[in-house]
Amino acid sequence: MSARSPHGGTAKDEVCRSEAPQGTDQTTRMTSTTRIGLVQIASPDEESPEARRERVHDMIADLPDCDLIVLPELWAPGYFAFDHYRDRAELLDGPTITGLAEIARQRETYVHAGSVIEEGDGGLLRNTTVLLDPAGQIAASYSKIHVFGYQSAEAQLLEPGTSVSVTDSPVGRTAATTCYDLRFPGLWQRISDLGATAAIVPAAWPHARLRHWQLFTSVRAVEHQLFVIACNAAGTQAGTQLGGHSRVVDPWGEVLLELDEAEQVAVCEITPSHVADVRHEFPVLADRLPNYAAL
Repeated sequence: MSARSPHGGTAKDEVCRSEAPQGTDQTTRMTSTTRIGLVQIASPDEESPEARRERVHDMIADLPDCDLIVLPELWAPGYFAFDHYRDRAELLDGPTITGLAEIARQRETYVHAGSVIEEGDGGLLRNTTVLLDPAGQIAASYSKIHVFGYQSAEAQLLEPGTSVSVTDSPVGRTAATTCYDLRFPGLWQRISDLGATAAIVPAAWPHARLRHWQLFTSVRAVEHQLFVIACNAAGTQAGTQLGGHSRVVDPWGEVLLELDEAEQVAVCEITPSHVADVRHEFPVLADRLPNYAAL
């Protein structure tokens, strides 16, 4: 892992790597690795979305070459800026996605844009994630199914999504989930059934429930034997402290990368074929019953 502040500098020199579980036949493993860049962003109340987009583009420029770059949930409008959801909503060809699409093209890499407040048909607003390919085209999008209600106006302001998303990316068959979705095992069961070998989780998870964030990201990785790539927001918004601690967890439950609470960028290397190693060594998914109503 190498973590960098927005102003440069390296917190650690080593690059995190995923290793095979004990007993795996090393001669049959693919050794190609994938470099993931995490951009843990603060969204202070006094900063405009325009200024934030420019600043975040500079943060991304601090990253070395990566195969995939991941940003947090609603980093541009600010998750807790509920009074501004309507005026900060945009189409998927709006300034947030367009700016990141240009970065994807320039760097010839995949960019997971975190999420935006998408204005859809009839003026409905959704919390929508977007995965951009190296040509800057939308490879996949996903509207958050489980909108948050507890001490939050998200559920009052946003329409929940209705479909899941699993698509190919440099980290394998990649599922999209967002923040609060971590708490709902049925969604994770569905993406697992669809063949996901990795899940990207942009979030605006508060520090008050940081331990839950750490638990859920680890548990989902272990129970479905996949990589969890979780990018959380940092700083304080509307009096709420965000948790940071963006992390990458491998399918054996090893935490390959975990940041602290500060705004920063980081790089982690994983070996996507490690999923097959783990599933071969400990084939729990093969024993899963398809009819849960019969249990």
